[in-house]
Amino acid sequence: MDTYPLGQFPVHRIGFGAMQLPGPGVMGPPRDHDEAVAVLRRAVELGVDHIDTAQFYGPDVANELIREALHPYPEGLVLASKVGALRDEQGGFVAAQRPGQLRAAVEANLRSLGVDRLEVVNLRRMDEHELAADQLIPLEDQLAEMVAMRAEGKIAGIGISTATYAQVQQAIEQAGIVCVQNAFSLVDRADADVLDLCHGANIAYVPYFPLGSAFPGMPKVTDNAAVRAVAERAGASRAQVGLAWLLARRDNVLLIPGTSRVAHLEENMRIADVALSEADMAELEGGA
Repeated sequence: MDTYPLGQFPVHRIGFGAMQLPGPGVMGPPRDHDEAVAVLRRAVELGVDHIDTAQFYGPDVANELIREALHPYPEGLVLASKVGALRDEQGGFVAAQRPGQLRAAVEANLRSLGVDRLEVVNLRRMDEHELAADQLIPLEDQLAEMVAMRAEGKIAGIGISTATYAQVQQAIEQAGIVCVQNAFSLVDRADADVLDLCHGANIAYVPYFPLGSAFPGMPKVTDNAAVRAVAERAGASRAQVGLAWLLARRDNVLLIPGTSRVAHLEENMRIADVALSEADMAELEGGA
């Protein structure tokens, strides 16, 4: 697989996202604990050297599974987490945007993963229209706390997630961020300007919802007619084509497809073998 720098760490462009390891709704233990552990170990065997996680996946569950499956961690494995949210008892996401909460979340990740430093921590911004007054924190203050933790050696690289173009620019200037995690896919290219900004600044871009929104009734890459046609010609699955399109779109794109099944993991890892021609790319971009 090709590599791209995630800050100071060159990583393969297909990594692994741990969000699907916990139970339904990203809450509680996995449906099959042994399979979840096997997925993580198989991912590393197949060349994954970038695992994306969060303390609020479970909560606590994803990190505990990663530690059980892989600690002591193989040399070169990059662990990326995110802070800015907690979970309530019903499984909802609760804002935790204050600088002290960001620090507490980093400390919790360090403890649960059994490390002294996280290679990357993403500041997960939340919709300001849905935040209580005490959670309306200026980005400048949040980034200052992240920079302080980097100076203390708790974080090697800072990222930002769910951020606007202006916020990404500010994060580049104030914090020297190493990655951006925003929604982007063949059927949702609204963030193309941020992707281009990151490409020009040599910053990794890690798309979430890479196959379209996870919400019911929203466009899905696998339902797209052009994707179906290209997949049939290429002898690949529709999901593989949608993800291969992302890899071909820009060389700073890093994928973190997640799953709780070994067979699905192996299918995702074969994305690197899907070669899209210029005609395929034109058909996909024109048909979405």
